[in-house]
Amino acid sequence: MNERWLVPQWPAPPNVRAVCTTREGGVSQGRYESLNLGDHVGDDPAHVAANRGRLRTAIAARPVFLQQVHGVGVVALDAAHDAVHDGTAADACTATAAGLACTIMVADCLPVLFTDEAGHRVAAAHAGWRGLAGGVLEQTARAFAAEEGAPRVIAWLGPCIGPEAFEVGPEVKAAFEAHAPEAASCFKLARAPGKWLADLPALARQRLNAVGIASVHGNDGSDAWCTVANRSRFFSHRRDGVSGRFAALVWKA
Repeated sequence: MNERWLVPQWPAPPNVRAVCTTREGGVSQGRYESLNLGDHVGDDPAHVAANRGRLRTAIAARPVFLQQVHGVGVVALDAAHDAVHDGTAADACTATAAGLACTIMVADCLPVLFTDEAGHRVAAAHAGWRGLAGGVLEQTARAFAAEEGAPRVIAWLGPCIGPEAFEVGPEVKAAFEAHAPEAASCFKLARAPGKWLADLPALARQRLNAVGIASVHGNDGSDAWCTVANRSRFFSHRRDGVSGRFAALVWKA
């Protein structure tokens, strides 16, 4: 595995593996240099295929790439029938079979990985502001709530646009406050008139805590996790306009 990729520091059980790629380790050129995993951003398809092949070899599991639509849909990956293929439209996925990697691609949005303390189920969610406000994390958590004995769930937040870079309009703030008034604490006034700076990781922690997931690790909103601020490490659509995608993955060995 590439030493420049992020390995989540979280209390996952021994049979659960997770990784978050960076820009390092691929063959793409120019704006997409080098490990672009997105096949929808204008990169050479042969380069994307090579990059995805490198990822699959590195993790010794099959990444399943969704067609992410900024919604709240969750799909179960079924190894027995190979029911879910790359390109399935959803913003979260979950698996109980070994060797299937729940995969979320991002370039500013927040990737969230999940497992339970028994290592029975894993899941991953794509939390841009629309999906986060709409309830994608709550929908993903429901997959674990349905398990017998309601196992304790653990979550890890990956890199995303940071709270000093994520400028939004008042409609975004209002969408979160309509769900939970305490979300107001995750916004502060920006320099631009009528704009706010939103703390996406803090909003995610609030939503996870509200559904009983208290063991949340990873992105704390500091600069090291900000996709916009770390040009050499992370792709960023907000920063670059045309951008590649990196990915966060979780699977059972």
